[in-house]
Amino acid sequence: MKSGTFTQLHIQLVFAVKYRECLLQKSMRTELFKYSSAILESKKCKSIIVNGFSDHIHIFIGLNPTLTISNLVHDLKISTSAFINQTKGWFNGKFAWQDGYGAFSYGHSQVNDVYQYILNQEVHHQRRPFREEYIELLRKFEVEFKEPYLFEFFD
Repeated sequence: MKSGTFTQLHIQLVFAVKYRECLLQKSMRTELFKYSSAILESKKCKSIIVNGFSDHIHIFIGLNPTLTISNLVHDLKISTSAFINQTKGWFNGKFAWQDGYGAFSYGHSQVNDVYQYILNQEVHHQRRPFREEYIELLRKFEVEFKEPYLFEFFD
């Protein structure tokens, strides 16, 4: 990055387990989230919080402006899938993430609220399914979407 370049880019990433299977058991999430944070830090992003639930993940970062969001998500999905499948061997079958993701930007004044929201995912999803949460994010940010292109939702 060139000297004299200053940025503050807060991005929330959301993506789901393939077929929305509830594979991310509580016992493995902490390790997966720490691993995801390490990947982000290695790419010179600020990992603000990584959390999720059994079928999806939320990642809140300070984005390195030299990266594209699509390449970052691609690298995260590849690396975390390899970690789950090859390093940890948590499943008999092959773990994978669904195609696609959501990416939402926030201002500095919103960082604490987004952090708290992501921190409380387990409690949040006792009251509300992921589909509702995701569609609300899309609508809140006025992202046009078509139902057939959303994650595969089976609930």
